[in-house]
Amino acid sequence: MSQSFFEPEVAGGEQPETALGEPAAEPQALSVSADDFSALEERIVRAVAVVKQERQARAAADERAAQVELELRQQTALAEQLQAEVGALKAERDHVRQRVERLLTQLDGLEM
Repeated sequence: MSQSFFEPEVAGGEQPETALGEPAAEPQALSVSADDFSALEERIVRAVAVVKQERQARAAADERAAQVELELRQQTALAEQLQAEVGALKAERDHVRQRVERLLTQLDGLEM
């Protein structure tokens, strides 16, 4: 096998020695074939595409959430307004009921 860019060349077949004068263990050669590099490049490109897609999806979700929050605030305001209106209508109904009851009481007093 030919030497790749990542493999260090050891001159003359000699092994370097450690500080104690012992032969050092042979360094692990990092060899990457063109196919391995291409596969790695494809994986990185796919990962970048996935990240971009997820960012777009997140931006769309954030936008949708903002729209929903706005609609919720509007609906909450409308619900509060309707509750106040219902309360006013109930109070008016009770007032009319009391007036009708008084009128009926007066009519009952006339018939006797």
